[in-house]
Amino acid sequence: MSKLQFQIRQWGTVKLLAIDDNPEDLQLIRAALHQEGLEILTAENAEQGFELFLQTHPRIVLLGLATPAATGLDPLDRMLRADPATSVILISGHYSAESAVEATHRGACDYLTKPLDPQRLRNRIADLMAEAETRKKTLSLDQELLETFQFEGIVSRSPLMLDVFAKIRRVAPHFRTALVTGPTGTGKELVARALHKLSPASNDRYIVCNCPALVESLAESELFGYVKGSFTGATQDRAGLFESADGGVIFLDEVGDLSLSAQAKLLRVLQDHQVRRVGSCISREVDFRVIAATNRDLRTMVQNGEFREDLYYRLAVVEIRLPTLADRREDLPLLERYFVQKFAAQYKKPIAGLTRRAQSLMATYSWPGNIREVESVIGHACIMTEGNFLDIADLPERIQDQSPSPAEEFLFSLEQVERRHVLRVLEQVGGNKARAAEILGIARATLYQMLSKMKVEKRDERQTPSDDCPSYATAAPFRRSLNVQ
Repeated sequence: MSKLQFQIRQWGTVKLLAIDDNPEDLQLIRAALHQEGLEILTAENAEQGFELFLQTHPRIVLLGLATPAATGLDPLDRMLRADPATSVILISGHYSAESAVEATHRGACDYLTKPLDPQRLRNRIADLMAEAETRKKTLSLDQELLETFQFEGIVSRSPLMLDVFAKIRRVAPHFRTALVTGPTGTGKELVARALHKLSPASNDRYIVCNCPALVESLAESELFGYVKGSFTGATQDRAGLFESADGGVIFLDEVGDLSLSAQAKLLRVLQDHQVRRVGSCISREVDFRVIAATNRDLRTMVQNGEFREDLYYRLAVVEIRLPTLADRREDLPLLERYFVQKFAAQYKKPIAGLTRRAQSLMATYSWPGNIREVESVIGHACIMTEGNFLDIADLPERIQDQSPSPAEEFLFSLEQVERRHVLRVLEQVGGNKARAAEILGIARATLYQMLSKMKVEKRDERQTPSDDCPSYATAAPFRRSLNVQ
């Protein structure tokens, strides 16, 4: 049983659309791919092919290019806009490294040259179907992982976060004060809610105080309340946030932004568990647990005189520090899946996930805004998409237009550097391996060995009159090695 027969048996009936203005090439494709279970549709021009594409929704498209110029890729763009999940292989009799790189950049999964090799075509279709089966299994696995690696609304399988989860479990039953630290967007409020939910006060109130929003002149009355007539506008008695949290938990979000005078009053309440309303001489006993969070370095602030040292030690009896997304990049696919499900339900859209190239682009982004930025990007994409999969065009422009930072350019292994350099040279010389070997200062046989190790195929010598005609198979590795998305 051939690779293609095996994959068709795995998938069942598969639709393949071949579009080419040469009837002989369409006949060759039909003859090469004729298999039970593979429905082959053909069209002799791009317009007819696009209409057939919209009517039949094929899994795979073989798209013949009338011209190697960029405008010849317009049919590819139209198809991928209509269905980003389609696998499109471009076919051309006019190969150039530039057009191959541009094609893969715009979403083609491969670039073949004429005359077509029937066996190579069969193998490539079989490989595409195997890749699609792998993606299908990966989606199913991601769903299982998503259900497995959720902890009180926090999604992660990173060892760093699993340690955080374990710490929350240990701390929650006993804490009176806890400090949650980490950069903006890392999920500090989710951790605070998890601590509350797992604490003995889970059935009592959870009061949130947004510290940066407290005006210094009104901070005391907001935190501790006031009595009628204590100041202009105090027309009735009012309990403060600490009184409201009696028996429960008060969450002090961004506590590092409190003024020094407010810090002094907060310290007194944490020590005595008594509050006195503004304008009153009576103190009230209050039972509460405090969770403070900040994205600032409180120790440095203590050294600079910006935060009280005694308050810091009062808050940091237990400190839970959250890692950045850069430190837990293995969580990105799970987070993408989680937010796709969330926004698909919210916007009532049948969104199944991200395309492979969109995922690849997301994986190269630095995510300075951490998990909150991932949520924002996926939310934006879910609003913009018109299909069942989020594609590059649906992502915000800052994601689409990203370029690697100077530091990131050099964070590669020696093997990766060698691969990138070899393929860059090949691209610059249009695939001429003799010229590439000369520039690299190695024998041509050595270059062939390196390309074979990289799994970069060379064309059958019977079809290649000279090394001036490069292999079609170098196109895809060009994109992968050069980080072209």
